[in-house]
Amino acid sequence: MSDRRSFIKKTLISTSLLFPSGILEACAQAPKEAEREKLKPLILSTWDHGMPANDKAWEVLMQTGDLVSAVEEGVKVTELDMDNLSVGLQGLPDREGIPTLDASIMKGDGSCGSVAFVRQVKHPISLARKVMEETPHVMLAGEGARQFAIAQGFKMEEEVLSPKANEMYQDWKVESKYKPIINIENHDTIGMIALGPDGKLAGSCTTSGLAFKMHGRVGDSPIIGAGLYVDDEVGAATATGLGESIIRICGSFLIVELMRQGRSPQEACEEAVRRLIAKNAKDIKDIQAGFLAINKEGEYGAFAVQKGFTYARHYNGGKDLLTAGYKM
Repeated sequence: MSDRRSFIKKTLISTSLLFPSGILEACAQAPKEAEREKLKPLILSTWDHGMPANDKAWEVLMQTGDLVSAVEEGVKVTELDMDNLSVGLQGLPDREGIPTLDASIMKGDGSCGSVAFVRQVKHPISLARKVMEETPHVMLAGEGARQFAIAQGFKMEEEVLSPKANEMYQDWKVESKYKPIINIENHDTIGMIALGPDGKLAGSCTTSGLAFKMHGRVGDSPIIGAGLYVDDEVGAATATGLGESIIRICGSFLIVELMRQGRSPQEACEEAVRRLIAKNAKDIKDIQAGFLAINKEGEYGAFAVQKGFTYARHYNGGKDLLTAGYKM
C-alpha cells in the first residue's frame, strides 16, 4: 500500500511539472461546474413561506418553461395565504387601518414593472407584470395603480381587514406606537429569484409592508434596485426586512454590481449587510434585513443582519429550507 501511495504522489508531482497551473486548476474546478449545472433550474425565496411559493413556481416552470410566469405564480400563493400577515390584502394594515400593497417583477433583459401603495388588488404582483408588459412605465402608485387595475380587468376587493389583522390592529390602537420587531411578520416580504435551465433569470417581490406604517409609506419591495434586481449578464438579488434600511444602500442592485465585479453571491450578500449596518448603525439593534442572490453560473448566497432569516431553495434534484448566516 505504501508503494502505491508513493507511486500516486510521484505521478501527481510529475503531472504538475508537465502542465501549466491553469490547466490543473481547470481540471480541479470541473466537478464544481458539473455540480452547479445540477442546480439548474434554481429558485430561491425568502422565509419559510417561500417553500409553498417555490412549489408552485417549480410546477409552473416545469409545465410551461416560462420563468416570468413561474416567479409570478409562485408569490401569488403567498399573496393568498391567510396565515401570512406580511403579504397580500390579509396583511397587517397601516395606522389608518387600511392594507396597502407593493410589488415588483423583473426579467434579466431589464424589463420590469412595479406597483406601490395600491389598494383593493388581490394580486399586486400580477398588476406589476401588467405595468411591465402593457405600459411604457416602470412604476404606478396609489389611485393611479388602482385605476390601471380596473382598466386591465382586475376585480376590486372589498376593503375589509382579515380577522387576524383586525385583532392585531385593535390591540395596536390601544397605544398606537410603532416599533419594528425583527423576524416577526410586520415586514417579512416574499422575494423570489430564479435561474432557468437556459441561464435566463427573473424575480418577483410582493408585500403588504410595515405593520401600522404611516398612510402612504412605500418600502423597498416595489423599487427596482432596492427590493429586487435582475440582470442576465450577471445574476439576481432580492431583499427582505426593514425597507428603509434596504433603500438606503440600493441593496439588490448593489449585490448584482458586486457580483459583476467578481464577488460570489455569498460575498456580495455579506458586503451588502456590512454596508447596511454602517448606514443604519444608530438603530441597527432593531433592524432585520436579509438578502438572497444567484449568479448566472448557478451559485447562490444568503446573509442577514440578525439571526433568524430563513430561505427556501428548489433545484434540479430536491428542495430544502435553509437558514442564512448573519452579522449581528
